[in-house]
Amino acid sequence: MMSTQSDQATGEATGTAGLKEWIGLAVLALPTLLISMDLSVLYLAIPHISEALRPSSSQLLWILDIYGFLVAGFLITMGTLGDRIGRRKLLMIGALAFGVASIVAAYSTSASMLIGTRALLGIAGATLMPSTLALIRNMFHDDRQRTTAISVWMTSFMIGMVIGPLVGGAMLENFWWGSVFLVAVPAMVLLLASGPILLPEYKDPNPGKLDILSALLSLLSVMAVIYGIKELAKDGWAIDAVAVLVAGFVLGTVFVLRQQRLTDPLIDLRLFGNVRFSGSLVALMVAMLAMGGLFLLLAQYLQLVLGLSAFEAGLWTVPQAAAMVVAAGVVSALAPRVRPAYLMAVGLVIAMAGYAIFTQLSGADDLALIVTGMVVFSLGLSPMFVLGLDLIVGAVDPARAGAASAISETGQELSAALGVAVIGSIGTAVYRGRMAEALPDDLPAEVSHAAEDTLAGALHVAAALPEALGAELSTIARQAYTHALQVNSFVAIGLTAVAAALVMVLLRHIPAPNEKAPTVDADAH
Repeated sequence: MMSTQSDQATGEATGTAGLKEWIGLAVLALPTLLISMDLSVLYLAIPHISEALRPSSSQLLWILDIYGFLVAGFLITMGTLGDRIGRRKLLMIGALAFGVASIVAAYSTSASMLIGTRALLGIAGATLMPSTLALIRNMFHDDRQRTTAISVWMTSFMIGMVIGPLVGGAMLENFWWGSVFLVAVPAMVLLLASGPILLPEYKDPNPGKLDILSALLSLLSVMAVIYGIKELAKDGWAIDAVAVLVAGFVLGTVFVLRQQRLTDPLIDLRLFGNVRFSGSLVALMVAMLAMGGLFLLLAQYLQLVLGLSAFEAGLWTVPQAAAMVVAAGVVSALAPRVRPAYLMAVGLVIAMAGYAIFTQLSGADDLALIVTGMVVFSLGLSPMFVLGLDLIVGAVDPARAGAASAISETGQELSAALGVAVIGSIGTAVYRGRMAEALPDDLPAEVSHAAEDTLAGALHVAAALPEALGAELSTIARQAYTHALQVNSFVAIGLTAVAAALVMVLLRHIPAPNEKAPTVDADAH
C-alpha cells in the first residue's frame, strides 16, 4: 500500500470532529447541492431562453452542454491545484467566481454571452467540487464520522440533480429565465462569509511544481472523450464524433505516459495500486453507468409517455430525493458495524430490484410503478455512492485528497456520459426496430421516418395527422418506447450485477470501523 504521512506531519488535527466541523459540513453541502442542480436546472428554461436570446440550434446545445464539459475537464487540474495552494483558498476563489458568473449569466443579452458565462460557471464548479470533498476528508478523521459526512455530501449532490428541474420550474412560474441562475448567489455569499471562520485550511506540505502541459492534456482528453460520447449517442457513428473520441483517448494515453515520467505528476498513478481506491472507483463507475443512462430515459417516459409536464415530472421525483435522505441515514448507522462490501452489494441487489420494476411497465397508468422503481433503486444505490466515495478518499494520504476526489468525480462524469451513450443507443435501436415492424403501411414516407427516429418526433407528426391515425401512431410509438425502456432496464440490471460482483471480489476484505484492524494491510498489492 502507498505510504502515508501522519496527521501531525501535515499539521492536521486528529480525533473526532466537533460542532464546528459539522456546521462547516452544512456550509459545504449547500454549494454541492447547487452545483449539481446547475446541471439540470436549465432544462425547463430552454424555451424561455430561445424566445429571449434567439440562439441557433448549435448555440442551444452549447448552452446546455458547455457547463458539464468544463466541470469534467477541469476537475483533475483543480483538485490537484487545491492540494497545492490550499483547499479552502481554492474553494473561496471558486465561490466568488461562481457567484459572479451566475449574476452575469442571469443578465446575458445574447446566446454567445450565455455560452461564455456557462463556461465560466463550469470552470468555477470544477474548483468547488473536489475542494468540498477533500475538505471533508481533512475535517473528519474518524472513520464513522467521515462516512456520515460523505453521506451528507453525496445526498446533497444527488438531491441537487433530482430537484433541478423542479426548482427551475418554480422560478420560471414567478420570474424571468435568468432567475434560475440567481438561486446559487445567496449560497455563494454564505460560503464566502462563513468559510474562513468554519473551514480550516489544508494543503500538501510538499506539493511540487504544477505541470501546465499535464493540466492541458487532462482538460483536452476528458472534454474530447465526453464530447465524442455525447455526439455518438445523439447522431450515431458519425466520422467526426469517432475522430474526436479517438483523439481524446490518444491525449489521455499521452497524459498517463507523461505522469509516469514526472517527478511531481498531476496524478500519482500509484493511487491505482491501492485496491480500496481502484476497486471502489471501478465499481462506482459501473453503477453510475447503469443509472446515468436509465435516468434520462425515465425523465422522458414521465413526460412523453405518461403525458406529465416537466414541472409535474419534477414533483414526482420528490419521493426519490426523500429516499436518498433516508438511505444516507441508514448507511451511516450501519457502516460502523457492517463491512462496506456487504452493505454495497446488498444495496446494489436492491437497486437491481428497482430496475426490475421498470420491466413491468405497460405504457399507461404507470406512474405508481415508475415512482416506486425510482425510490427502490435510489435506496439501493446510496450505499455504493456513499461508501464507495468514503473508501476512495479514505484510501489516500490526506494531503492528496483533492486529487483523489477529482479522479472519482471525473470517473463518474465519464460513466454518466457513457451510460447515456450506451444505454441510449440500445434504447434507440430497440425503439426503431419496434416502430419499423408496427407502423401502418399507409403512412407517408416522411412521417414514417420522423416517427421511427424518436418518440418526440412521432408524437409531433401524430398531432398533424387525422385524429384516428394520429392516435394510432401515438399509441404505437409509446408502446415501442416502453419496450425500449424495458430492455434498457435489463441492461441496467446486468451492469449493476457486475458492480456488485466487483465489490464482493475486490473489497470484501476491508473491515468495518468497529472491527479489529488486521495486522497485515490487506490493501497492499
